[in-house]
Amino acid sequence: MKTVIIGTGPAGITAAEVLRRHDPDSELVLLSTEHEPPYSPPAMADHFLTGRRDTLFWKGEDVAARLDATELRGVHVVSVDSAGRQVALSDGRTIGYDALVIASGSRLHAPLPGNELTGIHDFKSLDAARRVVAGVRDGSVRSALVVGAGFIGVELSLLLTELGVHVTVLGRRGWLMPRVLDPETAAVAEQAVRARGVEVVLGVPAKQFVGDGAVEGVELVDGTVLRADAFVAATGVKPHVEFLGGSGIDSDWGVAVDDRMRTSAAGVYAAGDVAEAQDRLTGERYVHAIFPNAVAQAEVAALNILGIDTAYAGAESMNSLKHLGIPIVSLGAMEGEDKLQWRDGDAMRTLWLTDGRIVGARLAGEIRGAGVYRTLMLRRDDVRRYGTRLVDPRFGTGDLALPVLMPELARAG
Repeated sequence: MKTVIIGTGPAGITAAEVLRRHDPDSELVLLSTEHEPPYSPPAMADHFLTGRRDTLFWKGEDVAARLDATELRGVHVVSVDSAGRQVALSDGRTIGYDALVIASGSRLHAPLPGNELTGIHDFKSLDAARRVVAGVRDGSVRSALVVGAGFIGVELSLLLTELGVHVTVLGRRGWLMPRVLDPETAAVAEQAVRARGVEVVLGVPAKQFVGDGAVEGVELVDGTVLRADAFVAATGVKPHVEFLGGSGIDSDWGVAVDDRMRTSAAGVYAAGDVAEAQDRLTGERYVHAIFPNAVAQAEVAALNILGIDTAYAGAESMNSLKHLGIPIVSLGAMEGEDKLQWRDGDAMRTLWLTDGRIVGARLAGEIRGAGVYRTLMLRRDDVRRYGTRLVDPRFGTGDLALPVLMPELARAG
């Protein structure tokens, strides 16, 4: 069997590993737009700050060779013929396949007029990030404007600040990371971000990028124009599906998949930032662009390619922010029938419950027990018997950990 994998991020490499583990004789072809070996996007910040390569190339720089896979770097897929089972590349080559895994990932974007101007950086790829960092190193980038105060925008702002750049992060909502944090937890995060030296502008939406050919500034709806040496688009992630037009593969924002990670076309699967998969708790289908989901989806896709029937349990909504100086964890929803909260200074723990079951949690400063909350949420346990102890920082640790995590064993004991 010949499997072509579009993308060599966490999803693409995981799919290749699983395929090779179960089928040592199959043919694997890995396609990447990057010029570097497969890398871990979450490790990019550490790489630029420390120069370490081992965490960045987390599978080893020779991973393709060890998998006995053909790796083509610096190539773009321009079209997919799902009926003829062929992939056309930007260099003119056409590659046939028996099975295809679309793990093409996503890019950062800002859906504003003028976003076609040159000089607007996408920090989602290693090649693009290195261009910005090169400007920092040679002194041409002393200031940066990050358009988008979401999770990625904040992390990029912190990274660039650590590199010595004066950073302004711009958010249209009145608080940071509105998709993952409630206003109260976001206030704790904002204080930490400002303390790190990042300038924060919130509640004044951007109107457009301005410039003559190249970007020169961002105009806000109040007429103010913010200028910088570098501009980073980070209002959201946009899956790479541009090559799927006319392919016969259903795609909207991302690629639609079922619980086996199959697309609408026979022999074609999708995983990672490009896949519109089902949420484990809500059943809603959307792109869940985080590392653990990408890895889990890729394993399911690969097993089903091999004929090992495997269902995907569903994606999870979770994030952890480690570079603020104060740890923050978000799990699930930010609303429910009931709300429990504990706070001590800058440390805050908030839980939302519906029908006595945890549907979401936000922890800042004091994140002990985050794994316990996740377990209880995914098991859909009724937690009303714990009362306000649920938000106590000691919950799920020490003597209480056993009855929470292993109730059957605890009862037997």
